[in-house]
Amino acid sequence: MMTKIIRLPEVQELTGLKRTTIYEKMKAGEFPIQIALTSRSVGWLQNEVEAWIQSKISRTRISA
Repeated sequence: MMTKIIRLPEVQELTGLKRTTIYEKMKAGEFPIQIALTSRSVGWLQNEVEAWIQSKISRTRISA
């Protein structure tokens, strides 16, 4: 399976989170860390972001 790198707008679209919240959660260790693409651009591994989303769904379903 090929790993896709996604940029911030797609991360925001997938998660429903705003930029500030994403960076706050990364700093707290609660969200996948971005990877440097160049000295001025970053991206996230799509499979890590999707796994984070699934973990949120699973926790919600278990506790409900």
